[in-house]
Amino acid sequence: MTFEDFKLNKQLINAIEDSGYTEPTEIQIKAIPQILAGHDIMGIAQTGTGKTAAYLLPILMKIKFAQGDFPRVLILVPTRELAMQVQATILELAKYTDVRSVVAYGGVGPKTQIENIEKGVDIIVATPGRFMDIYLKRILVTKQINTLVLDEADKMMDMGFMPQIRKILEVVPRKRQNLLFSATMPERVERLTEEFLEFPMKIEATPQASTVATVTQALYHVPNFKTKINLLQHFLRKKEEFHRVIVFVRTRQNAENIFKFISRKVDSEVKVIHANKGQNTRINSVEAFKEGGIRVLVATDVAARGIDISLVSHVINFDVPVVYEDYVHRIGRTGRAKNIGDAITFANEAEVYHMKKIEKIIKMKVPLKEIPELVKIEETPFEENQEILRELDALRKKDDPTFMGAFHEKKNIPSSGKKVLKKPYKPRKR
Repeated sequence: MTFEDFKLNKQLINAIEDSGYTEPTEIQIKAIPQILAGHDIMGIAQTGTGKTAAYLLPILMKIKFAQGDFPRVLILVPTRELAMQVQATILELAKYTDVRSVVAYGGVGPKTQIENIEKGVDIIVATPGRFMDIYLKRILVTKQINTLVLDEADKMMDMGFMPQIRKILEVVPRKRQNLLFSATMPERVERLTEEFLEFPMKIEATPQASTVATVTQALYHVPNFKTKINLLQHFLRKKEEFHRVIVFVRTRQNAENIFKFISRKVDSEVKVIHANKGQNTRINSVEAFKEGGIRVLVATDVAARGIDISLVSHVINFDVPVVYEDYVHRIGRTGRAKNIGDAITFANEAEVYHMKKIEKIIKMKVPLKEIPELVKIEETPFEENQEILRELDALRKKDDPTFMGAFHEKKNIPSSGKKVLKKPYKPRKR
């Protein structure tokens, strides 16, 4: 099948050709005709398989050209990075049209965003909080919005955006087309979508939470932080093989520590992004990584969605994500657009528990690899060992409330269950 088969207009076909796309992906083949037909859509597909174009192409086909001053399409996304990525795709696909789009997100002042909206806009791409901020300033007129898109819908709901989304639903017209797209759609999220989807058509291009076939996965059981550092250093020294790497970590503190280690011991071509970094710093870091100015990007999960960079050779999960669906999004940063890639995960004893849960979600066993002989396996410090044991106890107790745990103080209770009476206290004779 070709893009011409969708009967898109010439301007879109020319833009698609300029972008180098030769044939539509599975999610595009299934979703584009249904969106053009006006159906509400719940679209599920692996990350990196063209979900953004799957909803943008029919939207651009339907609105065709600039019209009036007020928006006709609202695209809601969970993060600034994803907002910027969607806006970049709009500019790419709408380059031969006069369709106007504005991106609005927090972390920067709203002045420029408001000025752009006041000039006239057809499509708004926004994070929920910033959209409501601008709306409450009486800048936006929403009565002409006839298409609402929730991109990465699962993350929107998991991140606690539902109260803001409900407020937005109150200020946009009831009669509209609703489109939800994500790589994962847990059952609890699917129930929440019933609030604003009417008889949706569920399009599942691939099984939920499945990983891209072009990504080779590997798991290493690594006992502690220092050994993880040694293993990371071992891989990053192979500069030709590991030529464009994203290292994912769980916390901002870990991100900073690993960034400092890499820049000092391995390679100066490294940047770090997390929620405490300023917006311009994050944008510049991602751009430098995209253009090949740096080889390694260290990131927390705030960046797992919204980095659309082709030819990422490796994703390294220094920490295992505790939000299990994020594993799919992390490793989806490599193997994009049918390119091959590698995803490597380091897991200590407690994180092995999380990996077993992840394997159930992705419906596959991640191949276990031996730590290379050249990598020094460090002794686990007492404090770190205690922390791992406490985490294991908490996880096991979550699964089994009767589990007592390694740190449980055993009472002097016989197997019968009856308490043993202590001998009465007798004062010593002087």
